[in-house]
Amino acid sequence: MVRSISILGCTGSIGRQTAAVAQHTGIRVAALTANRKIDLLEQQARQFHPSFVAVYDEEAAKAFKIAVADTDIRVGSGMSGLIEAATLAESDCVVTAVSGSVGLKPTLAAIDAKKRIALANKETLVCAGDMVMARARERGAEIVPVDSEHSAIFQCLMGRKEGELHKILLTGSGGPFRGRRRESLEDITPAQAVAHPNWSMGAKISVDSSTLMNKGLEFVEAMHLFAVTPDDIQVVIHPQSVIHSMVELVDGTVIAQLGVPDMGLPIQLALTYPERKASMFEHLDFWKLRDLSFEEPDLENFPCLRLAMDCARKGGTAPCVMSAANEVAVHKFLRGELGYNRIYDAAAGAVEAIAWEKADSLETILASDEAARAYVRENF
Repeated sequence: MVRSISILGCTGSIGRQTAAVAQHTGIRVAALTANRKIDLLEQQARQFHPSFVAVYDEEAAKAFKIAVADTDIRVGSGMSGLIEAATLAESDCVVTAVSGSVGLKPTLAAIDAKKRIALANKETLVCAGDMVMARARERGAEIVPVDSEHSAIFQCLMGRKEGELHKILLTGSGGPFRGRRRESLEDITPAQAVAHPNWSMGAKISVDSSTLMNKGLEFVEAMHLFAVTPDDIQVVIHPQSVIHSMVELVDGTVIAQLGVPDMGLPIQLALTYPERKASMFEHLDFWKLRDLSFEEPDLENFPCLRLAMDCARKGGTAPCVMSAANEVAVHKFLRGELGYNRIYDAAAGAVEAIAWEKADSLETILASDEAARAYVRENF
């Protein structure tokens, strides 16, 4: 169990839940970072009394520094501030809850500092999975997944020997539009897309869940986290979100991890592993469960998942380009600037338009990321 943490992205959904878990378990919050929500950030800073706070937006950082001038909190800004929070000597663990590729550099810095990484930032592994996992092995840094699905797989594989795994069964609810045809989704509004049937999440990840792009990003992540190929992963739609994922072993045994759909549970495990602590969350009541059902994913009407699986097989910068393009497209959709079905068009168009390269350097990855963003901004 860790003693103190840095929370990167503390004002988002995962960041807020991490702060609550830290308070419940008695873990010290040593550093906080946010983008520009300084009102909430100030509340958190005064509640947890961290040594250091970083605000990514430079202007917001100036305002925040004035707001907490009566405290002894050190304030940083920009990418250098995020990296300082990620490498703070007094933090045992870095919770990477920022959204987007902005999380990549701080995560690599935390790995170099041999911190435990409680990984909640999908783009880190989607964009640079080979590099990140290789760096973690070289430095001896521990990566514990926070995503409910990857946490489930992680738990199912505890104590398993190398060679026992046959297949990962990656589950997903299917989102709020499961069963609908693509043409019927043309006029979907942001309010409809963020209304996930089971999980309470931020706006961007909720939209990704509705398009099944989130499951596609998780598909790529799982490849890197568990050192498997795309053929070793099967996506299973499970509408009830009670089974968070499963593994099939070589003898045909299937091990599943079940629990209530609350992100606090995998967050807590990432902080207390290898120990387990009593939690403040509801326990699963089997007498109230009516059924557990399973379906094949609908790749025709939700093509973002198919695109992600294709990019996983292409490798190189393809997943990075797809993820970056999707991120810009989703934010355009949330602002009312892009139709719902055009999110896929933007991501697929970027993968087609941006030249494929080997993802063998941070510079190449970041250049591909920016090229994809520019493509969507200019063409959609």
